[in-house]
Amino acid sequence: MSKRLHVGNLSYQVTKDDLATLFGQIGEVLDATVITDRESGRSRGFGFVEMDDTAAEKAIAQLDGQEMNGRAVTVTEARAVSRGGR
Repeated sequence: MSKRLHVGNLSYQVTKDDLATLFGQIGEVLDATVITDRESGRSRGFGFVEMDDTAAEKAIAQLDGQEMNGRAVTVTEARAVSRGGR
């Protein structure tokens, strides 16, 4: 099984490759994405990383609050988003 992690408070210069490199120090990265604004293409300051369960737990423990490009990033397990009616 794998977990999707939410990575917040990212510097606007961070790329998906930067995320993959950082999290790759903990374990295998299955996917890394930095969310960008549709119109400007500029980073929105957060992204997602997918890793296996064990590596994801280690990443949360080791990387939450760590500095990346001058900012203390937040690393938490991503919440599922429901996209249905009420």
